[in-house]
Amino acid sequence: MQRINSGKLIHLATHGLLDGFGERIPGAIALSPDSPPSPKNANEGLLRTSEIVENLKLQADLIVFSACDTGKGEISGDGVLGLSRALITAGAKSLIVSLWQVPDTATSDLMVEFYQELEKNPDKARALRQAMLKTKEKHPGAANWAAFTIIGNPK
Repeated sequence: MQRINSGKLIHLATHGLLDGFGERIPGAIALSPDSPPSPKNANEGLLRTSEIVENLKLQADLIVFSACDTGKGEISGDGVLGLSRALITAGAKSLIVSLWQVPDTATSDLMVEFYQELEKNPDKARALRQAMLKTKEKHPGAANWAAFTIIGNPK
């Protein structure tokens, strides 16, 4: 968290939580709580959407959530309200999120392929597509490779 505002590429392999929290935009990101717990300004291990919108000034070109259901949210007249909306509002240029529960092994393979492709070609959409095609060869079922999508600027 100390460097999140200055990161250009941020990868979060953690849970995105979507229900509850009483937030205007639903959701939170599960992080490590303070250890030992501090009584004042305690970090309980959740980064809520209100904290993202109000406190973060992100410079990230890309934030990757390699966890289950991170692209979901509450559907409104303004679109999908969730973690993606909060991170884009806070300044992230693009996100890669999942639309359903993803298997660990196939997701790990997909992410390795994605970053290898991204090194060759900075077009995030192309890198994700190539990573999906390579992952599909090893893990053929669509549930293994098709959950991820890009939100925001794909270039």
